[in-house]
Amino acid sequence: MILRLATLAICPLCLAPPAAKADPPVIEDASARPSADGWTISVTLSHPDTGWDHYADGWRVLDMDGNELGLRVLAHPHVREQPFTRSLSNIQIPAQTTQVQVQARCLIDGWAQATYLLSLP
Repeated sequence: MILRLATLAICPLCLAPPAAKADPPVIEDASARPSADGWTISVTLSHPDTGWDHYADGWRVLDMDGNELGLRVLAHPHVREQPFTRSLSNIQIPAQTTQVQVQARCLIDGWAQATYLLSLP
């Protein structure tokens, strides 16, 4: 009888589903243009933002070795604006570089595993 009660008390915890991760932010498009002070990168991304508790909160530009060249922080959710585009200027990209990666981040889930490959003009 005691074993049976203990089993009943534990089973609901065992049956609870694991915490679900939301869909990662997706980079829909990106573009680059050179300027006198470096590069300007514009990124269009989508994410199922739910409000201040869960939203896409940034993206970064990486070289092909994974070194960060620039970070764009997104300071608020975009619940009603999906997808949305934001830019970052004055990114210093080494000469002779032909491609960079762009990676998006979510407030809850962190950096998305996928990166967007961007060819420089």
